[in-house]
Amino acid sequence: MSATISVLSTLEKGDHLLCIDDVYGGTQRYLRKVFGPQTGIAWEMIDFSDLNKVRAHIKKNTKLVWIESPTNPTLKCTDIAGVAKICHEKGALLVIDNTFMSPALQNPLKLGADIVMHSLTKYIGGHSDVVAGALMFNSPELYDKLYFNIKSIGTCLAPFDAWIALRGSKTLKLRAEKAADNALVLAKWLEKCPKVEKVLYPGLPSHPHYKIALKNRANTKLSGGSGMLGLYVKGDLQDTNKFLSSLKLVTLAESLGGIESLIESPALMTHGSVPPDHRRMLGIDDNYCRMSVGIEDVQDIIDDIKQALDCI
Repeated sequence: MSATISVLSTLEKGDHLLCIDDVYGGTQRYLRKVFGPQTGIAWEMIDFSDLNKVRAHIKKNTKLVWIESPTNPTLKCTDIAGVAKICHEKGALLVIDNTFMSPALQNPLKLGADIVMHSLTKYIGGHSDVVAGALMFNSPELYDKLYFNIKSIGTCLAPFDAWIALRGSKTLKLRAEKAADNALVLAKWLEKCPKVEKVLYPGLPSHPHYKIALKNRANTKLSGGSGMLGLYVKGDLQDTNKFLSSLKLVTLAESLGGIESLIESPALMTHGSVPPDHRRMLGIDDNYCRMSVGIEDVQDIIDDIKQALDCI
């Protein structure tokens, strides 16, 4: 959130912010409850699936366009290069939260993004032992501007936290690729599971944005997905809660991107602050679960998911 606030500190009264509709719950909460009311800066959320719609919503005073790909929590993917082209034609900066993919799996700066944000807490730190954020740039001028703002408002990172994040980054590629491999195997298994209504994973051909995910990926050997996947449990809230509470290896918890597998209910946890109507519009239903697949033996993960689903 310090990284997010630092980027948004570049906006002035009279500017306009365009944001993807399915964005991290903390970002939504900040925009709705703090940024909008306190700054008076205009902002809006739209679906970025249609580039013509994106082009139409960028105004003369739009200074920042904010996206995630894949989004948190429903894993929608955006054509990063396509949006970047439109932004630069219109004179807006493109900011992308790349937390779900990490630099090991997706490089938005190479696709035209101006600022890339990461929660270092997740894949880059990788061990669930640091809370931190980071910003990456192609432009020295933009770097200097944000560096000045960060010093001025005090959102800089403590040295020890930076050291922990740097330590974690040394094994990022190994961990991120292993988690993505595990997630692809698990996603394929879940698609065949009779107690699962639907699976969302950008690395599956069944995902509506599969081709876009392949276009965005950093390496053609990768599936287009990361360790993040979503699943709709067949049943109601009670069935979903029974499933989640029956897991033994997979931990029911927020956060993601660590070496251990985590699962959560976005409607009740990470995105509980999102208005109910907006949640329903995005598909964040009571039976939707967001999972961060870890680097355990994939069969152990499958076995735990199976026994928990069998408890329904």
